[in-house]
Amino acid sequence: MEEEPARPAAPAAPTTPEGPQPAADPEPPPVDEAAPDAAAGGSRRRGRTALLIAAAAVLGLVAGTCTGVLVQADREPTKLPPLSQAALAPSTGKAPKPLPADQDRRVRTDGDLRELLLKKPRGADEVDWLEGSDGWMDLAGYAGTFGNPRYEYEHLLRSEFRRAAITGWEVDGAYSVEIRLIQYRQEEVLGAGGANASGQYYAGEGGVDDGGIPGTGDGRVHVYDRPVPGLEAAPFPYQAEAHARRGDIAMEIWVSGAKRVEKKMITRLAERQMERL
Repeated sequence: MEEEPARPAAPAAPTTPEGPQPAADPEPPPVDEAAPDAAAGGSRRRGRTALLIAAAAVLGLVAGTCTGVLVQADREPTKLPPLSQAALAPSTGKAPKPLPADQDRRVRTDGDLRELLLKKPRGADEVDWLEGSDGWMDLAGYAGTFGNPRYEYEHLLRSEFRRAAITGWEVDGAYSVEIRLIQYRQEEVLGAGGANASGQYYAGEGGVDDGGIPGTGDGRVHVYDRPVPGLEAAPFPYQAEAHARRGDIAMEIWVSGAKRVEKKMITRLAERQMERL
């Protein structure tokens, strides 16, 4: 049998193309198997050329700044124009007289805060929880009247607590009254307004009968229809409270009764107390 002749090799590509051809893709560089895969999320490294350009830019800025400082230091200081102000005409007439103490609220509230509290009614009994207080309640004592004293202590410091005055009495074994005046510095925080809003917010929880306090704007009373939970067996299980503010002073009134407290009574009590402020 005759051997089949070998097939001719494929013709080589012409060295001179007849028409314009696209440039051949350059041969890809060898793959470094140790390099991180870009598709797998590896971070791209910055080349040395970019680092050299960035370093040159920084050196240029530093050199320019130093040159500007040296040039400015050799110059004579520029004189500023003189300040001018129109001549003020002298005032004529007498200066207004200062307000009397009974009309200047600041004079009243900067004095003895206890003097602004309502006086104990004739025939009312003293309460034992006021013994030794001398009419004052310090920061720790006031914070201790809240459910979380530690948090309230820090909150009162942030609210710029200044001082608190307190009084109270008991009437014929029927109800007891406690009145607090809390004064704030109000240099950066409106503490009295915040205390009034907070007191009314928590007083509004549960079944209550509320109403405004005449002459206070946003002052309100809150009367609970049911005994305070946990105090059903106490001598005064029913409670009512009033909250109002004037200037830098927040007022709180708490009335505890053997039976439901009359809203008219605590409203009148709060109105009288606010009149003294």
